[in-house]
Amino acid sequence: MKLNNKIMLITYADSMGRNLKDLHAVLNTYYKEAVGGVHILPFFPSSADRGFAPKCYTKVDEAFGDFQDVSAIGNDYYLMFDFMVNHISASSEYFQDFLEKKEASAYKDFFIRYQEFWDNGEPTQEQIDKIYKRKPRAPYIEAEFKDGTREKIWCTFCEEQVDLNLTKEAVRNFMKDTLKNMCLKGAAVIRLDAFAYAVKKKNTSCFFVEPDVWELLREIEKTTAEYGAEILPEIHEHYTIPLKIASHSFWIYDFALPVLTLHALYNHTGEYLKRWLQMCPMKQFTTLDTHDGIGIVDVKDLLPDEEIEKVKEQMYQHGANVKKIYSSEAYNNLDIYQVNTTYYSALGNNDAAYLLARAIQFFAPGIPQVYYVGLLAGENDVELMNQTKNGRDINRHYYSLEEIREQQNRPVVRKLKELMELRNTDPAFHLDGGIEVEAKQDQLIITRKYGAASITLSADLTDFSFDIVSSGREGTQTYGY
Repeated sequence: MKLNNKIMLITYADSMGRNLKDLHAVLNTYYKEAVGGVHILPFFPSSADRGFAPKCYTKVDEAFGDFQDVSAIGNDYYLMFDFMVNHISASSEYFQDFLEKKEASAYKDFFIRYQEFWDNGEPTQEQIDKIYKRKPRAPYIEAEFKDGTREKIWCTFCEEQVDLNLTKEAVRNFMKDTLKNMCLKGAAVIRLDAFAYAVKKKNTSCFFVEPDVWELLREIEKTTAEYGAEILPEIHEHYTIPLKIASHSFWIYDFALPVLTLHALYNHTGEYLKRWLQMCPMKQFTTLDTHDGIGIVDVKDLLPDEEIEKVKEQMYQHGANVKKIYSSEAYNNLDIYQVNTTYYSALGNNDAAYLLARAIQFFAPGIPQVYYVGLLAGENDVELMNQTKNGRDINRHYYSLEEIREQQNRPVVRKLKELMELRNTDPAFHLDGGIEVEAKQDQLIITRKYGAASITLSADLTDFSFDIVSSGREGTQTYGY
């Protein structure tokens, strides 16, 4: 099933029930009309980062099921898969074979060896300073080979995520084969995780290096387009970067919307939100919540610096059980660009505010994505986070089938489902349509139009009440919340 303009659920394979079969059953039982697509977060065998350190892409982690289970979901919902363009697991057969055989390894070209990449085998301090780093030093691990020798290998993220050398033909072939296989296994969209780190050149930031990054994206697009699949480059950066990607006709993420919506609801003004809704493209996927934290870097210059600082403080003040310690080394979370919380808890577990936030998202340009915790208006899982000491686990609750069944009785969950079904069926949300936004004091009005159809959200940003009026050939219908 190919991409269509219906809401996409984001979930791990084992977060709604124990495995892919359970996930499929949950979707068909409760969300057949509310969900059109599913982004199954990395379901391949992996050694770290909750699936984002894949050992291979040729099979499904046995704990989740197999490709038949993936295909079964794909028969009912369009699918998004993740391809980690930048790296592969250090525990993969590729890297392990390299450690064992070194120069005799069939995979010796897969990895970026400092001794070959840098003049004299090491970067200068000036070159290190230019690199857009995730660590406070040059990005590498020291690999120890079976023969006892040691060598620095490029590693941007954790030690289990070893960077791939995309300048080599062997890696380009691996990339093409992987993308082709994903398309054949049912991917309607392939999310390109960490793609901006994939191009490395001396004396650059080694991040979003132009024009090379465009050549890479076009090469990937050429492979997937043959099978009718789309690509979605993933990047958290200044809003001008995703807009530049959009100008090259690629799909993008709207990672600015989550904080702008929080700011509007916290401060009872749609001033900054309006500006963004009028400038962002239709060819995008919108989010309020994902498997990571709520991004702050994405709203730089969309909000004044003092408003960014204010909304960050408000996230801790309003957020149920959100504490600054959760963004500290004690919880393995020193990423200053994100705040870890469920979106529902960021709004103080307030049903009315949460439903309005979702209504705003569904009226925004693009195709909405709803994270599984958000689908169930989930509160912060402080217990899980304290068990793992991973700050991001506050938003990664494991729902049993019984829990999911019980959650369906909550009014906020039922009303959210109704909103999702409306977003999926009203013709005014067509991606070739237009949007009009009015924001005056605490009143926000968003209208989507396509042909003879129009639908308008009228919201009060102080008491969080709103109504929706849909009109078209079949008359006018009003929905109150």
